[in-house]
Amino acid sequence: MITMGAAVAHAETKPAAKDIVIVHGALTDGSGWRAVYDILTKDGFHVTIVQEPLTSLAEDVDATKRVIDQQTGPVVLVGHSYGGSVITEAGADPKVSALVYVAALQPDKGEASGQVMSKFAAPNDAMRVATNRATPDKKYFYIPPSKFRETYAADVPEAQAQFMADSEQQLAQKAMAAPLSVAAWHSKPSYAILTTQDRVIAPELQRWMYQRSNAKVTEVPASHAVFVSQPAAVAQVIEDAAKQAN
Repeated sequence: MITMGAAVAHAETKPAAKDIVIVHGALTDGSGWRAVYDILTKDGFHVTIVQEPLTSLAEDVDATKRVIDQQTGPVVLVGHSYGGSVITEAGADPKVSALVYVAALQPDKGEASGQVMSKFAAPNDAMRVATNRATPDKKYFYIPPSKFRETYAADVPEAQAQFMADSEQQLAQKAMAAPLSVAAWHSKPSYAILTTQDRVIAPELQRWMYQRSNAKVTEVPASHAVFVSQPAAVAQVIEDAAKQAN
């Protein structure tokens, strides 16, 4: 028989219902977040993953805001890589209670993602520019599939990294050039995962951004694809942010 005291204690340790909205980064889509999603939902959180078009900052922010609008409670907004820029602007929504940056860009108001990236050179400059012959003025960033694993996902199993390379979603160059109109981290608590083996966004740049925003930082020895290679570590930081954002 369960005593009333035991029942209360159990209720206190169970995470409160929270809405988690995840914004993927450039070159990938939301499917890579499945393992993190499974952990969070098993632990009682309601998780929604934004599928951004990666065609412009404004359109990616709009896609994120549509998902935030569908949530009923306080939202913990999570962004990976370029998705950090998206949540920095979309996170100004009053429903958002906390921001989680996963190996992510964290620009200030008036800064563009590319401008911030230029402060510290990427450890592996494998990024290339693609165009469509019909619209040569529209340029998109991508990593050649042969360079994808060593650059983006060195700690991901080879077959899985190859799938990520072959399903790569290119990022519009203009998205990286667009300055942010607001930086939500000035008014919302921020949490960050700093990936010490990252070859896309330099660990030094991550540290500089997260110190500037006074984010609570968790260092993880992982590649840029930490959400795939170490989903439990990523989920733990998100849950900590959710519990402390009450």
